[in-house]
Amino acid sequence: MFVQLPGHGFSEHLRAFSMDLEPGFYQNHVKKESWKTVLTLAYQSLGVVYGDLSISPLYVFKNTFAEDIIPSETNEEIFGVLSFVFWTLTLIPLLKYVFIVLRADDNGEGGTFALYTLLCRHAKVNSLPSFQSEDEDLSSYKKDIISPEPSTFGSRLKSSLEKYRVLQRFLLVLALLGACMVIGDGILTPAISVFSAVSGVELAVDKEHHEYVEVPVACIVLIALFGLQHYGTHRVGFLFAPVVITWLLCISSIGVYNIFKWNPRVYKALSPYYMYIFLKKTQSGGWRSLGSILLCITGSEAMFADLGHFTQQSIKIAFTSIVYPSLILAYMGQAAYLSQHHNIQEDYSIGFYVSVPEEIRWPVLVIAIMAAVVGSQAIITGTFSIIKQCSALGCFPRVKIVHTSSKIHGQIYIPEVNWILMLLCLTVTVGFRDTKHMGNASGLAVITVMLVTTCLMSLVIVMCWHQNFLFAVCFVLFFGSIEALYFSASLIKFLEGAWVPIVISFIVMGVICVWHYGTLKKYEFDVQNKVSVDWLIGQGPSLGIVRVQGIGLIHTELVSGIPAIFSHFVTNLPAFHQVLVFLCVKSVPIPHVRHEERFLVGHIGPREYRMYRCIVRYGYRDMQKDDVAFENDLVCSIAEYIRTGIVGDLAKPSTEEMVVVGSPSTRPEGVQMREERGGLDMECVGPSEVQSPVVVKARKRVRFVIPERPRIERGVREELRELMEAREAGMAYILGHSYVRAKGGSSLVKKMVINVGFEFLRRNCRAPTYALSATHASTLEVGMVYLV
Repeated sequence: MFVQLPGHGFSEHLRAFSMDLEPGFYQNHVKKESWKTVLTLAYQSLGVVYGDLSISPLYVFKNTFAEDIIPSETNEEIFGVLSFVFWTLTLIPLLKYVFIVLRADDNGEGGTFALYTLLCRHAKVNSLPSFQSEDEDLSSYKKDIISPEPSTFGSRLKSSLEKYRVLQRFLLVLALLGACMVIGDGILTPAISVFSAVSGVELAVDKEHHEYVEVPVACIVLIALFGLQHYGTHRVGFLFAPVVITWLLCISSIGVYNIFKWNPRVYKALSPYYMYIFLKKTQSGGWRSLGSILLCITGSEAMFADLGHFTQQSIKIAFTSIVYPSLILAYMGQAAYLSQHHNIQEDYSIGFYVSVPEEIRWPVLVIAIMAAVVGSQAIITGTFSIIKQCSALGCFPRVKIVHTSSKIHGQIYIPEVNWILMLLCLTVTVGFRDTKHMGNASGLAVITVMLVTTCLMSLVIVMCWHQNFLFAVCFVLFFGSIEALYFSASLIKFLEGAWVPIVISFIVMGVICVWHYGTLKKYEFDVQNKVSVDWLIGQGPSLGIVRVQGIGLIHTELVSGIPAIFSHFVTNLPAFHQVLVFLCVKSVPIPHVRHEERFLVGHIGPREYRMYRCIVRYGYRDMQKDDVAFENDLVCSIAEYIRTGIVGDLAKPSTEEMVVVGSPSTRPEGVQMREERGGLDMECVGPSEVQSPVVVKARKRVRFVIPERPRIERGVREELRELMEAREAGMAYILGHSYVRAKGGSSLVKKMVINVGFEFLRRNCRAPTYALSATHASTLEVGMVYLV
């Protein structure tokens, strides 16, 4: 019996307690930064990082005085709000993020998941089921990990986290809660930003009919914004920084004008005394208004989340020199204008635009809309990024990820998520039709993410920075109490719009939990039912297994053993390829895996069986390759593993040791592969070659170019030749198509989660990337029912 399977392929005090961690993405390539580089990155960060934060003056005063607060002749209410805005901007974005949180990067990456993975590695918490000890040898994994003194609180906390599974789950849920709120913010921020920007239309139309103009205009802008996402931010990115700079210069200039024209003594309101007067006079109404005041710091989290694209120094320079003073001047200018216009109710209902001189209102309106689009773009891209990270860590269904830029790895586009965000944004805009309810919803999402960051940062201070326990407590008490005050003020507005992010978070968290649980149970089934190499070798004679030409690529999530789905395949069709490669494409809890550490290769069983295991490791921010170039890299890495020698005693069938083999681009002195189509030209292309036999008919020929020294043994040369012939014959994908069902006798909840929830998500999510890259003619699917 000879079965030919179709082949196709070819395919400082702060510094005293901080650590000098690796800077951001660009700094990884520039060893010594020049001022020109820093200033260039600071300029670019204005358009990417600060778009959301810079447009907050559009709606803060408007939303705050939409409450039952009526300014008096003494201006205590207006000055109190300004004092709250000033100190909130100073303490949260400036002190907390710029001087503390930015230092807690994970190999140059920031964000909620960066803090989570950093904690997991320091505590050696395996956040992924396919974790293996070789992952700890990755340079990025063990970088800056220093074990704390055994007698310290950090050491005891680390031991507790490693010992108790419930603490690990709580840490994961906390990080996922922050991720869910970021996704909710991706729905609310574009709605409130665009709607607030177009609210200036009120000044040009009948006040009774302005709603009929604002909502359609806002919807048109939102549709255009989401419709252009597939082009990628790199195509219009050059407009971002100039738009934000123009907007910041515009609002700061208007602020200075209003200060000098209406109330030059408004600077007195910066005293914290006015906060006390405000709360004393307004009481419960003032406390409720804090939910609107906190909108002045929306977008602050972007300074940390977008750290991977810039450097700490560039983000600090941009915020302290341009963004922070511009925002303070803008808010002071609005307060100065409102302090002299108490009896004009529209000053509070219209908000920002009424303080703009009439001669320039229309140009300012256009700039505001452009700035709102830029700010919305930043949060939409951030939503794409957080979903990609969740998906890479096995906490979100697979989605199609399109990399819109070949130079900037963080610029991605997810079609399904984009259109869902657009529909939800339009629903929020049409449903609420005012910035008050949108602001209540957005405020709760923003402050929840900040609370999560504060909690995770306190653990980083103790476990990663090895600082005194009291410092972490002071950090939590100081910043946590401020954020808890704002959180309570936002939560009290549950029926006034704050329910939206909560509902969104519950839905997203439900999807995440169902997918994570089902994926974990499926992996556990694979582990429990995997077969040994001894079993496969022992069954060979009885099954009459035939080896056919080509390379069989079996995709599996296991990092050891043979998956049950392959044994299921062999027992039903006793034939497989002359070269078998068990491929595991996995993510590790670090942002990036270096190319020279990408491939982990080993033999399965004796070398004459020509069975190999290859584990390809990616970070949660890496771009996974699934093209012909990846296939060539894979084959070439196996060839390099064969050439450099075998590790361990492979005479024993059960022995399986893995060796790190870099990609061909990282080892030019290693094995390289050349492909030719047709012809019989046998010219030498390197110092030493292994080439396949000459054939007369035109076909693709594969040749391995190997280094001249050291000389390779005859057995190794024969193994390389066989691998090369198999590559010429083609590569077939053997994919598992699993149906997951709950075991009989399982609880009703488990049956609902597995049989209904997980199966629904599995059927409607994207197939694995390797399945998408494989052509139909070279793919074999093996179906199997998993009873979990």
